[in-house]
Amino acid sequence: MSEELLKAMAQSVIEGDADKSAELAQQALAQGIAPLEAINKGFVLGVNEVGRQYAAGDMFLPDLVMAGEAMKAAVSVLEPEMHRTGAERKMLGKVVLGTVKGDIHEIGKTLVGTMLTANGFQVFDLGTDVPTMKFVDKAREVNADIVGLSALLTTTMTGQRQVIEALDEAGLKGKVKVMVGGAPVTRSWADEIGAEGYSEDAIGAVAVARKLMGIA
Repeated sequence: MSEELLKAMAQSVIEGDADKSAELAQQALAQGIAPLEAINKGFVLGVNEVGRQYAAGDMFLPDLVMAGEAMKAAVSVLEPEMHRTGAERKMLGKVVLGTVKGDIHEIGKTLVGTMLTANGFQVFDLGTDVPTMKFVDKAREVNADIVGLSALLTTTMTGQRQVIEALDEAGLKGKVKVMVGGAPVTRSWADEIGAEGYSEDAIGAVAVARKLMGIA
């Protein structure tokens, strides 16, 4: 396998160049490189590097968003071939994700979804302004391991508590772990409402999800 091509894949994500990522994914398929290899040994390394630079303060939110888009562009090219050959990525867990009712903020939540997907989680993104019971119904339907709740306003944060209470009433609390995030959300709020996980950004969310699944 071409080391140069793998490096270029990682670099395209670091630079947030979605067109380049898609083009390199096509090249990989044309050269007979397995889609999983391209993802795990190429593009994901770029995602990880962006995460490292973001954590170090060398990259910022727009860089994360662009890297996420580049990763998505690559995966959308590679996925049909993965399905055709029956190659399945080893999934670390199933995550139902959404922004709670009354809140239409999307970027942070979408970024979390992209990062989780890039790192091997199966993500069911319900979008924004999601009614409480939709989280519960989806978690039950897909047998979710984790429910991720985003809230970007102090007025909608209480929606996170409502979802946790609804999961409890549905008999899912304990079977399904809950992680929360969003600008006004704090660790003490997460503790108060009984959420098992909290992260202040998309990079941290991956580590939290892994921890909730018992993966070091």
